[in-house]
Amino acid sequence: MSTENSRKRIAVIGSGFSGLSAAAYAAKSGNEVHVFEKHDQPGGRARQFKTEEGYVFDMGPSWYWMPDIIEGFFADFDSKASDFFELVSLNPQFEMIFSEEKVSIPEKNDDIRELFEKIEPGAAKQYDKFMQSAKFKYEVGMKDFVTKPCYNWLEFASLKIAGSALKLDLLSNFRKYVSGYFSDSKLRSLMEFPVIFLGASPQNIPALYSLMNYGGYVLGTKYPMGGFYQLVLGMKDVAEKQGVTFHFNHEVQKINTKNGKVVSITTDGKDYEFDAVIASSDYHHTETLIPKSLRNYKDAYWKTRTFAPSCLIYYLGIKGKISHVKHHTLFFENKLDDHIDCIYINKKWPSKPLFYACCPSKTDPDVAPEGCENLFLLLPLAPGINDEEAVREEYLKEMLERIEKHTGETSLSSRIEYKKSYCVSDFVSDYNAYQGNAYGLSNTLSQTAVLKPKIRNRKIRNLFYTGQLTVPGPGVPPAVISGKIVAEEVNKLKIK
Repeated sequence: MSTENSRKRIAVIGSGFSGLSAAAYAAKSGNEVHVFEKHDQPGGRARQFKTEEGYVFDMGPSWYWMPDIIEGFFADFDSKASDFFELVSLNPQFEMIFSEEKVSIPEKNDDIRELFEKIEPGAAKQYDKFMQSAKFKYEVGMKDFVTKPCYNWLEFASLKIAGSALKLDLLSNFRKYVSGYFSDSKLRSLMEFPVIFLGASPQNIPALYSLMNYGGYVLGTKYPMGGFYQLVLGMKDVAEKQGVTFHFNHEVQKINTKNGKVVSITTDGKDYEFDAVIASSDYHHTETLIPKSLRNYKDAYWKTRTFAPSCLIYYLGIKGKISHVKHHTLFFENKLDDHIDCIYINKKWPSKPLFYACCPSKTDPDVAPEGCENLFLLLPLAPGINDEEAVREEYLKEMLERIEKHTGETSLSSRIEYKKSYCVSDFVSDYNAYQGNAYGLSNTLSQTAVLKPKIRNRKIRNLFYTGQLTVPGPGVPPAVISGKIVAEEVNKLKIK
């Protein structure tokens, strides 16, 4: 705990997962913490909305992976996830649709091994070797590697990390790494898919991130009953119990500085004085709130970064049930690389897209009216792309047709009771997201650890940044970790 003399008044901008985490940890250390959120509810990209018809939609995250990281957050506050929501294990974890067949990933690891062996003789043993290595990376990576503030490389000079350098496979690319274990194209796709969450092609992602496979497949895919938003509410509850005050419908218009320090923030035309500011808001946008001369990065810097995709999302309320669809389904009938090239090279709408469908009403009856389905569709896109409504509708039509082909259903479009689209321009308007990105910066080797945007402003000693555009990177568990890292750094700050 901080002493009374070091007690600080701290503003947190934004209440996404990194903001909630930073606020809770900063308050736990004895500080007075205020969270300013532009929307009328917490969660950022993980907000939730309800419709008049009775549908409940999580707006963003839907994959509850790495449950131990989330459980670790609650444990730090003498609580546990089950104090706030019921977590169920999905079986199957998800289904992947290929052009000729479909593959369901079972809940239990032994059953996954059997599935791999059935697809490719000898693959069960290869799966064991892969996951043994992935477990090591997970335990070192998620507990040591990604918990550093990343000011410089010396932070990684510990004997444990240095001795593990080769085993972490930081310099190998993920695609080549996977192909060293499996020959079958379906198995390769199954193993490559998790790193798509990191926002780059598997050939541009370090093999370190096989830890994602362990955090997903082996630890299992979960679902919090009531929707992912229950995690938001649980973290908000924790923060409030530490004394955090939330200010909703308060967008921060300016960060005011004097002599190399933040002195106040401006919201709704009023100035509020603080000893430090933690920005969980979009990094690039945050820097537009301070003078150009005090920014960490010029506009030219952001233009050279590789951003994770944006996406087209549809929230659909469907009358009647949809047969043969799982909670999580990945439609991979087309080539992954063709879609990826449209995101990172050609920067255009894909001609043969892949997409993801989430139907939480298969698990949770409370997210849709009785006898109906809650359907969330997501198609990854290049940031900054034109997203007019007519184009969105064309892709909705294709996605529904492919779902019909897979399930045997007909006329799904005529059964839509509720429909809302969300795309690039919406990420800009709602979250000030740079070019409308959905997931932050890609976790490529040149944008990993120390090479990511810094968590502390170099010219303003009491301004800090947290979230998906800084360390450790995209995803819910990394965002929770990011908030903790920054709170610890702010706690070291001495008030002058």
